[in-house]
Amino acid sequence: MLPQGEKRQFYVFTPSTFFMITVTLENFEAEVVQASHDVPVLLDFWAPWCGPCKVIGPLLEKLETDYAGRFKLVKIDSDQEPELSKAFGIRSIPTCVLMIGGKPVDGFMGAIPEGQMKTFLDKHLPPEGAALTDAEDAQALLAAGDVEAALHKLQETLAADPANDDARYELVKLLIHHNALEEAKAALAPALAAIPRQIRFDALLHFMNAIEFVHTDERGNWELAQFDALIAVNKRDFDSRLAKARVLMVEGQWTAAMDELLEIIMRDKAWGEAVPRKTFVAILELLTPPKTKGATQDTGKTASGIEIAGKVVAETDPQAQMVASYRRKLSMALN
Repeated sequence: MLPQGEKRQFYVFTPSTFFMITVTLENFEAEVVQASHDVPVLLDFWAPWCGPCKVIGPLLEKLETDYAGRFKLVKIDSDQEPELSKAFGIRSIPTCVLMIGGKPVDGFMGAIPEGQMKTFLDKHLPPEGAALTDAEDAQALLAAGDVEAALHKLQETLAADPANDDARYELVKLLIHHNALEEAKAALAPALAAIPRQIRFDALLHFMNAIEFVHTDERGNWELAQFDALIAVNKRDFDSRLAKARVLMVEGQWTAAMDELLEIIMRDKAWGEAVPRKTFVAILELLTPPKTKGATQDTGKTASGIEIAGKVVAETDPQAQMVASYRRKLSMALN
């Protein structure tokens, strides 16, 4: 268990380093799925024996340099990675597929000219020199290790524009991350008073409630075995189950926390003004990556007509699988 007062980690996306790499099934989730939440990722399916692949390969590498970080190029050897080729429905090579926000959104086949490649990229990528949003700018400062500058940037943004929800959300996350709970509460308050209230702010509220419980309730310093002993005597000791779930949340043991909450929900959906259910939903929200601007609806085909198995992302991303699994568990418990 984390000691009282220790800073709790909150997941924050950080910018990727931009250079062409080779991707395998083992590093696909990190280098493609997760990376595509930060920057569009262009997959180049190729093989050493493929003549046209040798034509477009250098052009793609040149464009990655010319576009200066606006997209990330990765190469996948179709012969060495048949599982990935099958998952994306690759029928011929070279085939390129663009991933944005963890999903395939478009692609092209064959050795098309450089001009057509640029047209394809420009259709999906942010314009050159496009300004970052204030929230994205703050995340870049965080990635560079300048926490104070990130805080100042977000506070300055909110002072000028109190309706900037993205900046408010990033500020509250950052304050929670650095255990500044009073400041986080103050920053969160206007979002909680809004109608309708956004679920992401509700999620932060429940997370802060868990941290506050650990800080103020004597059970916040209990060993998990102490909770288990009480629950073994009375399976319907919902108060102990909720307390244990909150301790697990603060420790970052998200699935264990949801398992405990689910035990309450299955036995009594309305107990405690439905706080267990609301807390469960909050954890799912905290674990779900944000939608990326430019991501399109998953239709199973690209705009160019290439059939791609969009479900490959969920199948190869363990966190996406876990979130989907627990959403189903909650739905079953409530029905």
